[in-house]
Amino acid sequence: MNENLNNTRRARTWGIVFLVFAALMLILFLPGTTGSQRTTFAFDLELSQALPIGNLTFSTQGGLYLLAVLSIFLGAWQLAKGFKQVYLILGAVVLMFVLAFLAWAARDRSMNMTGMLQATLLRAVPITLAALSGVMCERCAVINIGIEGMMLTGAFASALLGSLSQSTWVGLLAALLAGGLMGALLAVLAIRYKVNQIIAGTAINILATGLTSYFSSRYLQAIPELNRPPTFRPIPLPLLSRVPILGPVLFTNTVPVYLMLILVIVIHVMLFYTRWGLRTRAVGEHPKAADTLGVNVFKTRYINVILGGMVAGLGGAYLVLSSVARFDENMTAGRGFIGLAAMIFGKWNPVGSLGSSLIFGFADSLRTNLAILRVPIPSQFLLMAPYLVTMIVLAGVVGRAVAPAADGEPYEKQ
Repeated sequence: MNENLNNTRRARTWGIVFLVFAALMLILFLPGTTGSQRTTFAFDLELSQALPIGNLTFSTQGGLYLLAVLSIFLGAWQLAKGFKQVYLILGAVVLMFVLAFLAWAARDRSMNMTGMLQATLLRAVPITLAALSGVMCERCAVINIGIEGMMLTGAFASALLGSLSQSTWVGLLAALLAGGLMGALLAVLAIRYKVNQIIAGTAINILATGLTSYFSSRYLQAIPELNRPPTFRPIPLPLLSRVPILGPVLFTNTVPVYLMLILVIVIHVMLFYTRWGLRTRAVGEHPKAADTLGVNVFKTRYINVILGGMVAGLGGAYLVLSSVARFDENMTAGRGFIGLAAMIFGKWNPVGSLGSSLIFGFADSLRTNLAILRVPIPSQFLLMAPYLVTMIVLAGVVGRAVAPAADGEPYEKQ
């Protein structure tokens, strides 16, 4: 009886949440619009191979009313009968709120939705790779706070070796090796010497920041030719790149972006459908039982942490070889820590981590678009958007996301 009462209260709470979203649409956005204002969502990109599909133009007020009414309907239905997939409905209501905000921001203007989705994916790439690095490490019970430092080291190595060789592939390989070396350092500290993993990761971040800042100021700034690496060019995939919206977003990208998408699939399959994945998860949940069954706990952790470091190094290489074509001090700008938040929000799952990273990427791309549209929101708040989303997400998942049982605990072989 108590369980039924709790379920009823929970259903009513979600219904009220849906209605609150509807009320916010009406209160925040409608007062700033007039009946004559129209919003245009564009879907075609210049120089894109995708088939053109035109623009969507609608009355701003009409669109806001429609989205609010739909949210009210969903809230009322939730209060009356309830949805079985309430989190799916929550996602739909949040999406409608975001669309309402975009319609309000682009009133009497045009916003390219395909461009925003493309920017969302590109900004999510380093965050996703950071999250995948965390998944690789924490699934075998090693907390990796040093992802930021691994990414920074990978970025520096890709810029230096890429510039010396004038080869993007050499720069990419250098980033993988540099990230792997930092991962090996974390593995030795955490597994061999059983140093507190939080402290070890923090030390790696400090070490990476100090080394890269010193060598950057000492050599890269003094000799500009050492900081001019080539960059990967977008490679349109035949036929797929011509698909409207999805073509420019998913199938017209650089090599590191494709590698990120492939890694999400490969790591997910390996973790949940292979013997290696079963052993990794066993080591992360109950290392003593895994050891009893013949699994080498130390070897499994070493391999996973080093591979996690290489994935983080790839994230650093992306920032240099697919983005700015140079190394700048502290250029990772907290993406390693945001990746950890995405990993937690994604429940230590590669696919979930990608979805979470896209939320942070969307917040970052939205900030840029709002600045272009000159939306009357202080620029300081726009700059804080990705980090505010990080704190909100973490606050929402604390106590709900359950880490591997042995996460952060050193193993003593009996």
